Amino acid sequence: MTDKGVPAASGTRVERAEKTLLDKCRRFTRVEELKAAGLYPYFRCIETAQDTEVVVEGRRMLMLGSNSYLGLTNHPKIKERIVAAVREFGSGCAGSRFLNGTLSIHRELEDRLAGLVGKEAAIAFSTGFQANLGAISSMVGKDETVVVDKSDHASIVDGCRLSFGRMLRFRHNDMADLERILKGLDSSGKLVVVDGVFSMEGDVAPLPDIVRLCERYGAALMVDDAHGVGVLGETGAGTCEHFGLTDRADLIMGTFSKSLASVGGFIAASREVIEFVMHHARPMIFSASVSPANAAAVLGALDILQDEPERRARLMENTGFFKEGLKSLGLDTGQSATPVIPVMVRDDIRTFKLWRVLHDRGVFVNAIVPPAVAPSGSLLRLSLMATHTRPQLERALDVVGTACRQVGLV
Repeated sequence: MTDKGVPAASGTRVERAEKTLLDKCRRFTRVEELKAAGLYPYFRCIETAQDTEVVVEGRRMLMLGSNSYLGLTNHPKIKERIVAAVREFGSGCAGSRFLNGTLSIHRELEDRLAGLVGKEAAIAFSTGFQANLGAISSMVGKDETVVVDKSDHASIVDGCRLSFGRMLRFRHNDMADLERILKGLDSSGKLVVVDGVFSMEGDVAPLPDIVRLCERYGAALMVDDAHGVGVLGETGAGTCEHFGLTDRADLIMGTFSKSLASVGGFIAASREVIEFVMHHARPMIFSASVSPANAAAVLGALDILQDEPERRARLMENTGFFKEGLKSLGLDTGQSATPVIPVMVRDDIRTFKLWRVLHDRGVFVNAIVPPAVAPSGSLLRLSLMATHTRPQLERALDVVGTACRQVGLV
């Protein structure tokens, strides 16, 4: 349409501009090529609850690709708690926390989360992605700097981009490179952000060294513990508890969608930091609240985390057994020290082929290629649950060994 509401003639500048915008969509043929080759591994439809076994397109599969580390997403006590919350509060909050969407269940949840990770206060976001966007973008202002690990999660990078500050990146877990960057910065505000557990490789940030460098150069520290909460630490409080550094990390971020059996995320810190984030984080102010059902699920998961420490013990037993089994097959599992275990393939097409063989043999895993990992860092991401049985893991090792031999990985 023209400015006066008259349809634009064919071939006008308006029409050509529209076609130019959409050209990139027409050129994007990678998905169709992979589907035609039977090697497209994404957006598979799961027809049952996330558990150690799932049904995909009518076929039962062994699940080795879920982030439900404690195996709680189908727990009956959690489902009962969700039902009770929906009966009390309804299905949603109909607004943002800033205006009409703060419920008593949110306050209860935030008190529990702050207590879990040893901080004065916490604030819950609708997703973990939004938690990182909101915290980083609100904390890092103009003329300030945020320094991140090159393997940090995409939500951290996007939070940096949303801020008005400068983003600098150091080589993965390379303390000499981090010090080089911090040493070169002036006295303006500095925030270092790292994953506690890196989501693709399963390795752990060297927090003691990072804390020392932050304190030496006057930088605040934020730890994204999405994959650490519920897994590491004496009580499952995460990476900071694991290293005994809770008091020396300024902000701790966590998600609900891994060990805590729900959807959402949180930031925990001192009371004044949380007050600042609450009143400056755009993803908090301009997005709807965590639903009552999701909040209730987390509360139920926190109860189980506290009452059943044996779940974490079983999770680590399963992790040790499975990792040793993979190594005995001659596979490279990188520096993983957690239930996230990579099988390093380092070639995109071979990664897709290995995924396909495992899928056909009834084992659900995740194929990871750049940009989710570094160039030449393609891998299969395997993840374990506390509820996997030893026979399930033995069967998985047998299938993985056969598949790796079939594609020439070993």
